[in-house]
Amino acid sequence: MEKRIELERRGQPPGSVFELILDNCRSTSIVGLTDEFSNLRTLSLINIGLISLRGFPVLPNLTKIELSDNRISGGLYHLHGSPKLVHINLGGNRISEFEALEPLQEFKHLKCLDLFANKIECYKEKVFDLLPSLAFLDGLDRDDKEMNSDEEEVNGNDDEGESEESSSSTGYDDSDEDLSIKNDDYDLEKVYGPDLKDDSDNEDYDGEGVEEEEDDDDFDDDEEEEEEYANVVDEEEEEEAAAPASASEEDAAPRGKKRKHEDAEEGQDV
Repeated sequence: MEKRIELERRGQPPGSVFELILDNCRSTSIVGLTDEFSNLRTLSLINIGLISLRGFPVLPNLTKIELSDNRISGGLYHLHGSPKLVHINLGGNRISEFEALEPLQEFKHLKCLDLFANKIECYKEKVFDLLPSLAFLDGLDRDDKEMNSDEEEVNGNDDEGESEESSSSTGYDDSDEDLSIKNDDYDLEKVYGPDLKDDSDNEDYDGEGVEEEEDDDDFDDDEEEEEEYANVVDEEEEEEAAAPASASEEDAAPRGKKRKHEDAEEGQDV
C-alpha cells in the first residue's frame, strides 16, 4: 500500500492530495496512510484484502470512502476521525451483526450507505432508524425509489470540486492548453499558409496548362481534317474538269473525219 500511495501522489505533498485511488493493492491493514493527508476528500480501498480498519488516520475533510469487497467485520469506529463523511460503501464485506453498524451514528452528514452482499439480514428499517440523515441505503431510499440523476450529480459535485482544486494545486489549467493549441494553429497558418496557397495556385495553373494543351491538340486535328477535305474537293473538281475535256476531244475526232471525207468528195466532183 505504501508504494501505491507514493505512486498516486505523483510527487505532490500529502496536504495537496484530494483523491487517492488504491484499489486492488493488496494489504490486510492500513499502512502508509497518515494524518498528513489532511485535505483528502475521496479515498478508495476496493478489494485490497482489508481485515481491519485499525490505524486509520484522522482525515477531517474526507467525504467519501469506498471499502467494498474486503473482509471487514467490524471496527467502524476507527473512521470517527472523518466526521464529514457523506458516502460510505461497505458492500461485499463480512459484517454479520447489526451492532457492528452502531458506530455509524457519529456521522451526522451521512447520506449514502452501501451494505449489500454482507452477512447481515433484514437491516433496512433498522439502519434508516439508526441513521436519521441517511437518504439512500444500497442505492434506494426508504420507499425503495432509486437515486435520480439530479441527486447523483449533487453527490458527484464534491468530487468535481476536488479535481478542480487538485488541478489548481498542480498548476495545470485546461484553458492554458486550449490557448496554446489555438496559438499553434495560428502560427502554423501564418508560417505555412502562403506556401500552401502557392501550391494550390500552381496546381490550378498546371491544370489550365493541360487544358490548353488538349485544346491545341484538338485544333491541330481540326486543321488536318480541313486539309484532307480540301484535297478531296480539289481532286473531285479536277476530275470534273477533266471529264468534259475528254468528251469534247471524242466529239472533235468524228467531226474531223467527216470533214475530211466531205473535202475528198468535193475534189472528185471537180
